[in-house]
Amino acid sequence: MRVAVFAVLFVAVSCLDDKIIGGYECEPHSQPWQVYLTFDDGQRWCGASMINELWAVSAAHLHGVLIDNPHRLTLHLGEHHIFEEEGTEQRIRPEKVIAHPKYNDFSFNNDIMLIKLSTPATFNDNVKPIPLATSCPQTGDQCLVSGWGNLITSGVNYASVLQCLDLPVLSHSSCKAAYGNKITDNMFCAGFIEGSKDSCQGDSGGPLVCNGELHGVVSWGYGCAQSGYPGVYVKVCNYIDWVKSTIANN
Repeated sequence: MRVAVFAVLFVAVSCLDDKIIGGYECEPHSQPWQVYLTFDDGQRWCGASMINELWAVSAAHLHGVLIDNPHRLTLHLGEHHIFEEEGTEQRIRPEKVIAHPKYNDFSFNNDIMLIKLSTPATFNDNVKPIPLATSCPQTGDQCLVSGWGNLITSGVNYASVLQCLDLPVLSHSSCKAAYGNKITDNMFCAGFIEGSKDSCQGDSGGPLVCNGELHGVVSWGYGCAQSGYPGVYVKVCNYIDWVKSTIANN
């Protein structure tokens, strides 16, 4: 899901390296936990997932410029068409961002971050939390990834309406065959070995939902929808205790 082979370990610094290719327009508000993140004066940035009224989950590789300046970020909830006012939107600034303390900028291991909202979200039919994973993903599980990222593998054509893509969890051996030792026990692959469908530029930090639970966070990959290189996701099940303790202590 990111750019070129020589840059595969550096590309996720910008979430404009992630997009959904080969997907379809989501049914409006069918992914009510989906968060659209903008930076500074509305610059398109990344994705996240609401897990309760005050907290969202995203990817740690986005946190660098936010540690001392979390208010540069805006969380957009209840969005579908990001350029139209639909009356369902909630826009909230964060109070703080907390990256996993063992996040590694080079390997993308532990690529998970929590965002605390400055005011609670109002939950309704258009804005709801997603339950955290109660088990780890299994090979063949059918999942759904969503985001407003780029729609093409070369050039720029970012989505204005939320895009969805149905995709399976791949085996650990398939994931390792694609990326070798870059795959840690905190990562898993989902998608299609033959390519043509993937998450990519602009989707980073967004949700991979399996069986109605948040099982993955869009993290990294090689190019976009490239044959032999499926998307790599954070294995959320490994971080349940960290998420709960971080929320309790903040």
